[in-house]
Amino acid sequence: MVGLDHLVLTTPDHVRTLDAFAAEGWDLRRVRETDTYGTPMRQGFFKIDSVVLEVVGPAEPTGDGPARFWGLAFTSDDLDATAAWLGPRVHPAKAAVQPGRRIATLDRDAGSTVPIAFMSR
Repeated sequence: MVGLDHLVLTTPDHVRTLDAFAAEGWDLRRVRETDTYGTPMRQGFFKIDSVVLEVVGPAEPTGDGPARFWGLAFTSDDLDATAAWLGPRVHPAKAAVQPGRRIATLDRDAGSTVPIAFMSR
């Protein structure tokens, strides 16, 4: 394992949350629209030193509640070795959003209370 790659927050109001981080001086690197999980959503990405903060929310606001911590992704020097060590507790690696990288997610039955992923460098 190398270290923390990114933290993921969810929010019911994507624009509001991105604006709040921008008001604190954080640099929004990009926004990505996706429907990977069946519902249109947006992902906003901030870089904080060597860690990425990913903010995920609906394409249109769904409420005025707070943003919340959702999950973690770790960088692995050898994703295949990490997956082999975790065995059936991890799903097979697939292409990540970032070109040239792969990601493997920990199965919910593995016992973690938050989603965890492992990524290639």
